[in-house]
Amino acid sequence: MADHHLGTAHIHTVWDHALPPALTVRPGDTVTLDTLDASDGGVARRVATGDVEAPPDLADVIARSLRAPRPGPRGHPLTGPVFIDGAEPGDALRIDLLSVEGAEWGWTGCRPDGIGLLDAALGAEGLTPYTHIWDLRARTHADFLPGIRVPLAPFPGVIGVAPGAAGPHSTSPPRHVGGNMDIRQLVAGAALWLPVEVPGALLSVGDLHAAQGDGELSGTGIEMDGRITLRVNVEKGAGLTTPEFTTPTHGGSSRRWHATTGHDPDLMTAARLALRPLLRRLQARGLTLEQAYVLASACADLKISQIVDAPNYTVSAFLPLDIFVNG
Repeated sequence: MADHHLGTAHIHTVWDHALPPALTVRPGDTVTLDTLDASDGGVARRVATGDVEAPPDLADVIARSLRAPRPGPRGHPLTGPVFIDGAEPGDALRIDLLSVEGAEWGWTGCRPDGIGLLDAALGAEGLTPYTHIWDLRARTHADFLPGIRVPLAPFPGVIGVAPGAAGPHSTSPPRHVGGNMDIRQLVAGAALWLPVEVPGALLSVGDLHAAQGDGELSGTGIEMDGRITLRVNVEKGAGLTTPEFTTPTHGGSSRRWHATTGHDPDLMTAARLALRPLLRRLQARGLTLEQAYVLASACADLKISQIVDAPNYTVSAFLPLDIFVNG
């Protein structure tokens, strides 16, 4: 069994099985991959130009993340592809997540014309573009505002293998071969199984998050550069049709939660109805609309409470109360 390292000189921004492998490994090998944030350095560039405000003591840290805009198609910057020797269509690629290490800073954003759950509705209420810069140097937690502390549990937002269909394919939607799943339970200690559709599987990883609530409500978690170490194995003829995983955590560790609910025949509408009163709870604590939205994206969880009581389905939005240092 060998150990390998793949740096950020090997970045691609689309899924395509025609991409040449950046690294070839054998089953049982360990691979450490350096990854870039979802904006591909865009937020660091905006901090440098003054478009985004950052804490002064993070200026030098953020400056080290500066890099030129990447030419070519836009998408998540993914490190890879990694060719796993012996992996063939019909097999499953087992990926054990050994460690996930984050950068010293990260960001969470919202805007009225983005992909967030309430962008359009909040835009009508006056939501403006906002990017919050987080100091991640404590490693275990990050302070959002005085008295609000979010626990960190880093994981890869994007982890997947190449689709069998001819590309290129966007990195934005997740697929039956993985990709931009944003599953926050894929922390160190988890194991992920992905269906293999092309020889070598062609594994790529990126979009690390320091923390995120279930739902990634504003469209971003705590986005960051990082490093992830994986062990890969091949399970022959597994016949897997969709990603599966085991995890050491169900998610949040808060001892207390406040939940708001939404009820509607459409699940997306029910989710929106659940989230809006949760943001009002945060606004009542003195947060702006923008601050409430990005904080919820970093730590609040959407859950389907019931999906059988027609005509209405129920979605609940859970806010971890332990983030409030003084209760």
